[in-house]
Amino acid sequence: MKIVFFGSPAAALPSLRALLGAGHEVDLVVTQPDKPAGRGRKLLPSAVKSFAVEQGIPVIEPAKIRTDGSALERVRSAAPDINVVVAYGQIIPNAVHYFPLYHSLNVHFSLLPKYRGAAPVQWTILNGDAESGVTIIELDDRMDEGDILAVTRVPVGPRETARELEERLAGLGASLLLETIEHIDGASRTVQDHGLASLAPKIKKEDGRIRWEDAAPAVDRRVRSLAHRPGAYAFFRGKRLNVLRGRALEAMQAAGEPGRIIAVGKAGITVACGDETAFLVEELQPEGKGPMAAHVFSLGTRIDPDDSLG
Repeated sequence: MKIVFFGSPAAALPSLRALLGAGHEVDLVVTQPDKPAGRGRKLLPSAVKSFAVEQGIPVIEPAKIRTDGSALERVRSAAPDINVVVAYGQIIPNAVHYFPLYHSLNVHFSLLPKYRGAAPVQWTILNGDAESGVTIIELDDRMDEGDILAVTRVPVGPRETARELEERLAGLGASLLLETIEHIDGASRTVQDHGLASLAPKIKKEDGRIRWEDAAPAVDRRVRSLAHRPGAYAFFRGKRLNVLRGRALEAMQAAGEPGRIIAVGKAGITVACGDETAFLVEELQPEGKGPMAAHVFSLGTRIDPDDSLG
């Protein structure tokens, strides 16, 4: 099939690679504009753009595709049989979905109608769900509300991070996408039960701040969900401290004010949490420095009995 592919982050790459590997003709890639990153705020392309340029596929980067007439005309002139959307990052207008032979397909990393929105994987980990999956839907102009064509379900690992789960779902989604396209003429469609819908809104930077008053398992889920993006963090003596890895100490009771450092050792830094629970910080990143073991940080920093990560 002739395809226009909409996608931006690395999670979209397995689907794009799978389409090319299966012999489909991707004539155009639509992605998010280059964004500033790092200390120098240098403009960096999306992962999908970088790959497409390497493959010699034409790329367009509309800032707002809903109002960009030239971008819509460029998509139309590519004359696709179908559009494929994977983590693109913008709402696409109906004009794009309905002019090809087949309606646009979307690979969504949740079990729709659960977790409609921009961050389904992060909310899956944050809420402690035992199950996740991938849903292929036909897109309309409402966010993730289109008819379901295919679903695959998977258990969530007990220590799985959002990054790990997203990588796993991205691979499963690519395979399910190829199967769906192969059988699209005979595919059955299931209308979503909107009464069961829940939202997975975009995660903000401030959502990453650790709330030590939560019980340690909830702190653990926040770290596993947000450490990679946008960052799980606390403050130590007024400076930001990113928490990269840790775990709840389920067998330990910790009396004390939430956030107080109650032990320091080779395993890491133990912090009191709500409900008299404790969380062990194993790896962290101080402001302006690189990642390091929490024990290494403690060796270079005198930690007093009354210090806290508050």
